[in-house]
Amino acid sequence: MTVTGTDFVELDRIAVQEAVRVVDLATPADWTRDTPCAGWDLRRLVAHMTAQHFGFAAAARGAGRRPEHWRDPEDMSEPARTHRSAAASVLAAFAEPGVQGREFTLPELGGDFPGDRAVSFHFIDYVVHAWDVAATLGMPVRFPAHVLAAALAVARAVPADPARRGPGFAFAPPLTVAEGSGTLEEILRVLGRGPERWPVRG
Repeated sequence: MTVTGTDFVELDRIAVQEAVRVVDLATPADWTRDTPCAGWDLRRLVAHMTAQHFGFAAAARGAGRRPEHWRDPEDMSEPARTHRSAAASVLAAFAEPGVQGREFTLPELGGDFPGDRAVSFHFIDYVVHAWDVAATLGMPVRFPAHVLAAALAVARAVPADPARRGPGFAFAPPLTVAEGSGTLEEILRVLGRGPERWPVRG
């Protein structure tokens, strides 16, 4: 799930910063809203995002096998602040020299992966999770065209095997992509999100 010659560290930075932006827009009343992630309210989604940031940061530094790095934080009383700290941690880890040439252990994906591939996993997650949060809040998500083009290439490479999509997996089964769909909509539908169910409000 990589695109040869792509700087996933820079793409990931943009995706993570957009996710931080939209999480920071949430008000106290928003944390119990349902999200596009079935069964999760916004607080639970942001806890997952936070845990993934810390887990990938640990994996970048050779500690991905340790399960404590992948657990949701116990204290989510200030979700945006906690998420912001986790985002800073993963961006710092990915910015270290040579990170795309390292090996990452990613227990949830079942093994060890080359660094560039692992960062691409994180990148596509945060393009989608940034949209998840924005959709929950009824707001648009903002990504440059080149980021969406790279994300679409990664999304198309995600295995569509039904045994690896659905409850308990990162993405739902793919949905039909209508002719003329925009790049973001195509990404979302390829990865099982139905953006028409989450209109921008106002």
